[in-house]
Amino acid sequence: MPIKQENEITIRISCSKEELIKYLEEKGLKKGRKFRLDDHYLIPKILKIEELTIREILSKAVIIRNIDNYGKKVNKITFKNKNINEKGEIVSQTATSCEVLDYTEGIRLFEELGYYEIMNIIEDDIIYYNDKIELAIKDVYNGDLLIETETNKNITTIEELKKMIEGLEIPFEKENYFVKKAEEMLGETLDEMKGLIWKKKH
Repeated sequence: MPIKQENEITIRISCSKEELIKYLEEKGLKKGRKFRLDDHYLIPKILKIEELTIREILSKAVIIRNIDNYGKKVNKITFKNKNINEKGEIVSQTATSCEVLDYTEGIRLFEELGYYEIMNIIEDDIIYYNDKIELAIKDVYNGDLLIETETNKNITTIEELKKMIEGLEIPFEKENYFVKKAEEMLGETLDEMKGLIWKKKH
């Protein structure tokens, strides 16, 4: 069961996917593998989510992930723990995961253990890379277009990552280098749930 420590940034792109790819290829980055992520977030039924923040809810979540490499499929159970500084920025993250044969059976197992699915995030990813960095373009099914990248042996700090992204001169929302995709989408999900409850009461 691998445990990894990583530092990463996630930015929201403000141009089309086609334009983004053109920017990256003009900068000499090469297209690598592509795959689809289908993440199912499950939390314990005993949680009183109305008393918790979005971040607290996610800290209790287990992710059942189906990775479709367009022919080869991998299924994983993952738990993430993020270290966030006083500015609300994610400065480090640990992830513990193990592979399972069938992700639907993984979901069923956790449902038997008292969990339920609160959110599903699906995205199509394409990797672009050069000899220093690897970027993941994330085309999320809610309409978001993101880039995620992390430190490595060539770029060892968050500040170096920021400078590298800025040097690519791609259009993105510069006020936020730490887009919290899962938190944003869970917030939208909870708002929808509250709306449904309000309609039932009225």
